[in-house]
Amino acid sequence: MGVALPIMVQNGITNFVSLLDNLMVGGLGTETVSAVAIVNQIMFVYFLCIFGGLSGAGIFTAQFYGKGDEEGIKNTIRFKMMLGVLLVLISAAIMWFWGADIISLFLHESEDGGDLALTLSLGLDYLHIIILTLPLVMLTNTYAGTLRECGQTVVPMNAGLISVAVNLTFNYLLIFGKFGFPEMGVNGAAIATLIARGVEFAVIRIWVIVNIEKVTYFKGVYKTLKVPLNQLKKFITTGLPLLVNETFWSLGIFLLGQAYSLRGLNVVAGQSISNNINNVFNIAFLATGDAVAIIVGRYLGAGDMKKAREVDNKIIATSLMLALAVGAFLLATSWFYPTLYDVSDEAKRLGMMFIIVQALFYPKEAFLHSSYFTIRAGGKTLVTFLFDSVFMMVISVPAAFVLTRFTSLNVILIFTIIHCLDFIKCAIGYVILRKGYWMQNIVSKI
Repeated sequence: MGVALPIMVQNGITNFVSLLDNLMVGGLGTETVSAVAIVNQIMFVYFLCIFGGLSGAGIFTAQFYGKGDEEGIKNTIRFKMMLGVLLVLISAAIMWFWGADIISLFLHESEDGGDLALTLSLGLDYLHIIILTLPLVMLTNTYAGTLRECGQTVVPMNAGLISVAVNLTFNYLLIFGKFGFPEMGVNGAAIATLIARGVEFAVIRIWVIVNIEKVTYFKGVYKTLKVPLNQLKKFITTGLPLLVNETFWSLGIFLLGQAYSLRGLNVVAGQSISNNINNVFNIAFLATGDAVAIIVGRYLGAGDMKKAREVDNKIIATSLMLALAVGAFLLATSWFYPTLYDVSDEAKRLGMMFIIVQALFYPKEAFLHSSYFTIRAGGKTLVTFLFDSVFMMVISVPAAFVLTRFTSLNVILIFTIIHCLDFIKCAIGYVILRKGYWMQNIVSKI
């Protein structure tokens, strides 16, 4: 919990302020909520690409730290920076040149109505500003991820707290034009996010400079960008499946959202409501999954396999208990959250139903998340690729495609069916964990 709690606090406050951000935008109508939700789906793909790309080297960072190899940690930072720059350039080009086409995938005529042209225009305005946050997200993830992997979880938390305070303040000032600031609506929300991202990275970078003697693995890290060939090969062969996995998994989530959007703009707005609420409540079991990556990775790097398995079992059990408790609370209060939005009654009803389904499946999500990070901690990234994104693209996405296009089933029932398919993954994950196939030290020979 010492590792997980700071991550919970940071993610909790970040997601809570994102919720407030969403509520502020929600006061501008269904089209605005839908536009921001669609762009956030696009950004979600980028976030997961960055996460996956940098996490491959992050596995080694945690194990190098357990081994006491400072030069190894520096090499992981160099690799993260080089890969991160490449991902930023590719993502920015795709968003800038094909942003309108991507947003249009979510806009469909339906009996529910809604101004699709306005939604597209608002979405493009928001996207063109949000693109500027891409390098800041990459830099923050590089620094914050490395600090967490080396046990410094409080610093990223504090940076996150400051960032969300800045974000909330400028949202209020720029969306509604308070205290002499211009009233900018959805553009104001995007600018507030950009300012907050800049502040978050600045806080972390300044802390590293001031406390360089505590984090000496950052000292002189950029004197060279060379990474020993044997380590570079290891980083790529281990990290590439993670990058591909997170890319395809996030694309899978994107395609699921696009499939549900065929049922109309109210579904897009309803999913936006439920996703924002879900992001606030699922932090408990998601943070314990992050704790698996950090703590179990250290024991694997130190060669203590018995302790790694013992701690892993305890963290997974804790995650399941937290998911049950939080899911029960969310279920009991699901009726309340959609009432905070100024959207249509149908969007509110759908939002509540999506929240109920998500709450019921929280224990399943907790187990899958912990299983994924357990397998990943031992460097079995090809297995995580098959376990995670291949399942998503081969099973979940085709099922949603068929059900939304060739049946008249209610979108909530389709959403439930897609969740139920994940129990196949649960069974596979349980077998892998029991066999201990994931337990290996990947830094002992590099």
